[in-house]
Amino acid sequence: GFTFQFSDGWWKYKQNENLEVHDANASWSNGGYIKDYAKGENNMNEEWFGISAKGTPDANGLYQEFPRSAYYALKQAHQFNPYDSSSLVNSNTVKNHFNQINIADAQLRARGDQAALKAESSDKLKISNLRADFNTYNTGGSLITTPKDKTDGYNSYPTQQGFDHTQSYYIGVEANPTSNMRANVNVNILGNVAENPIDQIFYENRGRSVEVLNADGTTTQMKDLNRVQIYSASYHWNHKWFDLDGFYRTGHYHWSYEGDIFGLYPEANYGPNIDIYNGEAPFGFEFAGKKAINGLKIAFGPELWWGANPAVLVKYSKKVGKFDLTGVFHEDLDQRGTTQSSFAIPQPQTRRATLAVQRKFGKLGIDLGGIWAGQPLNGRTFQVYRDGNVYQDQINNQDNWGGKVKFTYAGGRFNWYAQGAAMGLVANGGADNTQTFTGWRLKDSGSGNQYNFLTGFTFNIGNLQIAPNFLWQKPIEGPVPFGSPAPGRPRNILEDPFVVRANREQTAGEILFTYDPTPATWMYSWDSDKTEDAKFAISAGFVYRHLPTTQDAAIGILPDGRTTFAFPGAAPAKDLWEVNTRIVSKLNNDFGIIANIYGGTAQANGSDTRTVERVGLDLRTIYKKVKFISAVKFNDWGPYDYHRDYNLTFPMQLIGDLSFEIGKPEWWILPGTRIGVR
Repeated sequence: GFTFQFSDGWWKYKQNENLEVHDANASWSNGGYIKDYAKGENNMNEEWFGISAKGTPDANGLYQEFPRSAYYALKQAHQFNPYDSSSLVNSNTVKNHFNQINIADAQLRARGDQAALKAESSDKLKISNLRADFNTYNTGGSLITTPKDKTDGYNSYPTQQGFDHTQSYYIGVEANPTSNMRANVNVNILGNVAENPIDQIFYENRGRSVEVLNADGTTTQMKDLNRVQIYSASYHWNHKWFDLDGFYRTGHYHWSYEGDIFGLYPEANYGPNIDIYNGEAPFGFEFAGKKAINGLKIAFGPELWWGANPAVLVKYSKKVGKFDLTGVFHEDLDQRGTTQSSFAIPQPQTRRATLAVQRKFGKLGIDLGGIWAGQPLNGRTFQVYRDGNVYQDQINNQDNWGGKVKFTYAGGRFNWYAQGAAMGLVANGGADNTQTFTGWRLKDSGSGNQYNFLTGFTFNIGNLQIAPNFLWQKPIEGPVPFGSPAPGRPRNILEDPFVVRANREQTAGEILFTYDPTPATWMYSWDSDKTEDAKFAISAGFVYRHLPTTQDAAIGILPDGRTTFAFPGAAPAKDLWEVNTRIVSKLNNDFGIIANIYGGTAQANGSDTRTVERVGLDLRTIYKKVKFISAVKFNDWGPYDYHRDYNLTFPMQLIGDLSFEIGKPEWWILPGTRIGVR
C-alpha cells in the first residue's frame, strides 16, 4: 500500500504497509521499463530500488546493511569517467566498459553477504516470536469488596487482596517453503493467572480457576482451563495469477478506497480489544486476482470482522473509458448466535449487492452508487410509532433499495465535499471507513432506514487548516419509545428486522482546526503517532449534536460474557457536545510527547437516562529508552464496554505506567523487552 502526494509539481509516494517484510511482489505497472513490461501485468515493486539489504536492528534501532549484487555491478559502472580527458571517450569505450561488467562476479560477491544476512535467521523455518510476560500484582484499599461467589467464572474479581502473579508466554513459528509463500502461527501458553487484578477482563482470563456449584450443593474448583491456545495465524501466497492472504486475529484492511462506497467490507484491526474480550475475529481469507482476472477480489470466512456472520464477499472493479465501475456481492451463509462484546453484536442474516460508478473531472470527483440489501428479511413484521399509537407493518421489496452520491472538489488550498444517501429500512451498508480531506468525526453511519446529507470544506492558511463540517440525518421510521401502549416496545436487533441506533435523527455540526508545520507527515494518517515529526502539531475539534428523539433498544451482555439481552429502552432526547484535542511534539529523536484531551456530554448505550459530563486526558512520553503512559479521567465510564452499556462511571480514574526498554520504545503500545511499574 502506498500514499501518493502531489507537491511542487511532482508525484511522491511513501510506503505505509508491510514495512517489516521484504516484499518482492510486483504491486504496480510501469511502461518505462520495456524489457520486463507486459500490458496488464505488474512489473514494479519498491524493493526493486534497493542495492542493499537490512539485517536485524541493534538496541538503538539501527540496521546493519548488506550489499546486494546490484551494488557491486553499479560499483563497476561508476568507475567509468565520461569526462576523463586523458583517454578518448566515445560510444565504443562506453559499450566496452559496460560489457566488461561481470554480473556473475557481482552475484557471487553478494552471496557471501547474503549468507551473513541469512545466518541471523533460518531461511525455511524460524522462530518469529518469543515473548514472556511476567506480572506481579498487589491489590489493596479500604473500600474494596472481593466477592466470594465465582460461579460465573467471568466477572466476580478480584477475589482476594495482597500479592498474586501471572505468567503468559507467546511462541511464534514462521515457515517460508518458497520465496513466494510464508505462514506464521503464534501460540499462547499460560502459567499462573492472578486472581486479584483490578481489571477483571483480560486475555489470560480463560486460565483462571472457576468454582462451580454441584447438584448436591457442594462446590468444585476447576483449574488448568485452556492453558494453550492459538493466539494468531496468517499466511500469504504470491502467485502469478493471484495473491492469497489468510488471517486469524491478525487484521485486514477495508475495500472502501476500491469502489466499495457502501462499506460492505469493513476494516478489521481492533488493537488490544480483541485480546481483552478474547475474540476470534477476523477469521478468513482474501483472494486478489492478477493478469486476466485483475480487479477480482473474494473474501470468505466464519467471522471476517468482529460480530460478522459466516459470509462470502465478491468484488469486481473495471475501468470503462474514464469511468471506474465496481460491483460488490455479499452473502451471509449462516446466523451467528454468540459474541464477546456489546460493540460486536451480530446482525440479522442478509444478502447484499452494490454497484458504484466513479469519475474524475479535473479537480471534481463524483461517486454514485446503488445498493440492494436485506432480501432475506422480507416478510418479517415490525412496529411503527405514530402520534402515541403503535401499528404493525411488514418488510417488502421497496425496503431493500438505497442510493448514495458524493461530490469532492480537491483544490489544494480549498477543498470541499457534499454527499447524500437514501437507504431503505433494511438496506444496510457499513460505516464510512474513508477519510475525506481531514480528520472529521461526523460521518455517514452507513445504516439502512435513513435519509442523510453531509457537507464540509477545508481552507488552509499557511500551516493552519480550518475545517467546518455538517451532518443531517433522519430515519424513515423513527424509534418506538419506551412506555408505548401495549404491545408496543422499543425495537431490538435480536427480534426485529431493523432498529434506530446509529441512524438516530440528528442535526450536527463540527469545526476542526489543525496546525501542522510538517504536512508530509499527515496529522490524520493511521500511523501518525509514529511518523509525525513536528516539534509542535495540534488538532482541536468541537462537535455539537441536536438529538430530538430517543433510540430503539441496544443489546447488552450478561456477566457470563456469552448471554445477550435487549435493554428495556434507550437514553432520552438530548443535545450533546464534545471537544477533542490531539497534541504531538517530537522535540528531537530522543524526546517526544503525544497527548489526547477530551471533554463534553454523552449518553449510555443502554437504557439509563443519566447524561454524563466527562473530561479526560491520556499522555504518552518517550525519553531515550524510558516511556511513560498516563491517563486521567473524571466522571467517565470505566474501561470496558459494559461500563458504558450500564452507564457505570467513576468520579476519578488515574493510571500511570513507567517502563525502561532495552531498545527504542514504540509510540504504540506494542510488546517489547522492558521492565516497569503500572
